[in-house]
Amino acid sequence: MKLLTVTVPCYNSQDYMEHCINSILIGGEDVEILIVDDGSTDDTAKIADEYERRYPTICRAIHKPNGGHGSAVNAGIENATGEFFKVVDSDDWLDGNAFLKVLDKLRENMRLQKRRYLDMLIANFIYDKDGARHKHTMQYKSAFPVDKVISWKDCMKLRKGRYILMHSVIYRTQILRDCGLKLPEHTFYVDNLYVYTPLPYVKYFMYMDVDLYHYYIGREDQSVNEATMIKNIDQQLKVTRMILEAYNLESIKNDKLRKYMYNYAEIMVTVSTVLLLRDGTKESLAKKKELWRYLRKTDIVTYKKMRKGFFGVATNIPGRGGRWFAVRGYRLARKIVGFS
Repeated sequence: MKLLTVTVPCYNSQDYMEHCINSILIGGEDVEILIVDDGSTDDTAKIADEYERRYPTICRAIHKPNGGHGSAVNAGIENATGEFFKVVDSDDWLDGNAFLKVLDKLRENMRLQKRRYLDMLIANFIYDKDGARHKHTMQYKSAFPVDKVISWKDCMKLRKGRYILMHSVIYRTQILRDCGLKLPEHTFYVDNLYVYTPLPYVKYFMYMDVDLYHYYIGREDQSVNEATMIKNIDQQLKVTRMILEAYNLESIKNDKLRKYMYNYAEIMVTVSTVLLLRDGTKESLAKKKELWRYLRKTDIVTYKKMRKGFFGVATNIPGRGGRWFAVRGYRLARKIVGFS
């Protein structure tokens, strides 16, 4: 069994996938790299096969019909042999020194597994925006002790804005299987489900203050581009509803975990709401009202809390002036954080 499986979802990634894969190869024989060719029409499949030929004990090429990012991640989970599991998108990459430190920590924990076995490891990631002078680093020192195996009760303040994302997380592979994670096909933004769904199954975890993951932002066709998000709003709404359906938050016993999951669900609703306001069409405004009605029907307790909270009030101010205020606030937040 490998220590870590890294799945690299690839769709027409011939121009940048090699940089990504080479950054993971630094991990050596303890790492399994699953290069998932998601029905590409360029040379992605050939490149994947060449890596498998050159590194037969590390790389494995998986070819499948096109099903989208979630489908590729599902294929990775199904085929993984590693004790731990990470997703690295084909246009992103890992820092070599940080990666080796993370692998050392995973090995160390494997030797101590009878006491406190890691279900999740969190590390920093960098918003590597093309052409940006300031590259924002998402780190979690205010939320978690560094280099300590902890449970949710040991967390510090899990404030808004410090969200665990796919870029920052490594899960124990069995946790992903135990929680029944199955991401929808042909759907953007499923990384939110990937992070959110396993959280109640996580008993022990660790935060390492290392800048592991470089999250590249610069391609016009990226799904996080605001214009693209508006175009794909129905998929954003689909994922948001699945987040809201996943758990009754009042059933989450640990107060800190419940609060964190509430904050995550709240930001999903807020982003969906603002994008619909940003579009401003009659159809989009109707979808915005329907989203809040859906939340009320699904979880009345969470609805009341969100509706009375800052984001709920700010995004539901009536009229054109209210829409302007919500969109401006959202854009300012994105600029400060550095992810757009």
